[in-house]
Amino acid sequence: MTPPTPSYNVPVPNSPQLSKVLDHLSLYDHPLLAFADRETNGLIEILIDLKDPPVPVHTYVFAIHPRDLDSPQFAWQLQRQLYDALHDYFIEMFTSTPQDRENSTN
Repeated sequence: MTPPTPSYNVPVPNSPQLSKVLDHLSLYDHPLLAFADRETNGLIEILIDLKDPPVPVHTYVFAIHPRDLDSPQFAWQLQRQLYDALHDYFIEMFTSTPQDRENSTN
């Protein structure tokens, strides 16, 4: 008798919102960065990774608000959020800053 197939391995169909975000993300090509999206608890999240990191680096994740998905300005809002997230992602990669040194001497 074969064991039952676990329910967690069943593919989940893509939502229209997820497809919309993925379609727009496919317009962005970067030599160092890879973009992906996923749906988590009803929210669409965008994931940013370095393609071939020389050292281990975290994945940056940010959520798209449902009202932004329905906006007629979606493409522009996504671009603004993406560029803001890229800034944050690179800042988070610092392993040391002058502020860290100041805090360690106090």
